[in-house]
Amino acid sequence: MNGMNWVRGFNATVGWVAPQAVASRLRAEFMTPRVAAPRDWELPLLAQAERVTLRFGLSALRWGSGPVVLLMHGWEGRPTQFAVLIKALVGAGYAVVALDGPAHGRSPGREANVVQFAHALLEAASELPPLKAVIGHSMGGASALLATQLGLRAEALVSIAAPSRILTVLRGFARHMGLPAQARAHFVRLIEEKAGMPAGRLDVARYRLDLPGLIVHAADDPQVPYSEAEAMHEAWFDSRLLRLEAGGHHRVLADPRLHQAVLELLAELPAQAPSRALAS
Repeated sequence: MNGMNWVRGFNATVGWVAPQAVASRLRAEFMTPRVAAPRDWELPLLAQAERVTLRFGLSALRWGSGPVVLLMHGWEGRPTQFAVLIKALVGAGYAVVALDGPAHGRSPGREANVVQFAHALLEAASELPPLKAVIGHSMGGASALLATQLGLRAEALVSIAAPSRILTVLRGFARHMGLPAQARAHFVRLIEEKAGMPAGRLDVARYRLDLPGLIVHAADDPQVPYSEAEAMHEAWFDSRLLRLEAGGHHRVLADPRLHQAVLELLAELPAQAPSRALAS
């Protein structure tokens, strides 16, 4: 029996006897990100960035000048995972601000969730000039979509490899970890209590999305099924869907077709009036 099978077997057995205890332990595990150092190919761009500290200690990196594009990485991700896209945006005349999500990088916290990521985007936007676009990968994409329902304003939004429904993610994780039904229900309830929002509300089908958007997803994504992108596209009237046959969950960020589609979307938006400089 390998390690993962042992863990599932343990959770399945103990989950019948003490469902709340097992659910509580997995809730903490689910919401505590692991630290991942930047890869070598990310380091040159990291060296070129300016580190900015925003409200409540939220940390960000910025590059370039011009209309502002705000980026949010995914779970256990980093701003520099967008390296190739950042270079394309700066080269096209945009300023890029990429956040360290809560409990990630140099931003404060030990635990995080999609609602906290959404509030981080709102906090950053309140200190920046009007946003040309917000771009999010994976949970960063889900949080950007949620943030628009909480008051975030941008001219456009790009979702990359993001789920359309958070409840599906929670249930999938609980099943993957071997939790029996009662423990799964406790797990979801504990997540909702920590996030301060019912998981059922975190569903793009329930959102009012009144801005242009781009949805990018690889058909071979092993973490978030491509069907999530289709569901998102169906619910989001003013969106275009870019299907990539290959790219997995992370390699998609370096795909030149993604960069081209983002730049085309931004080029179609009305020109912005000159705005105040980025805060330091």
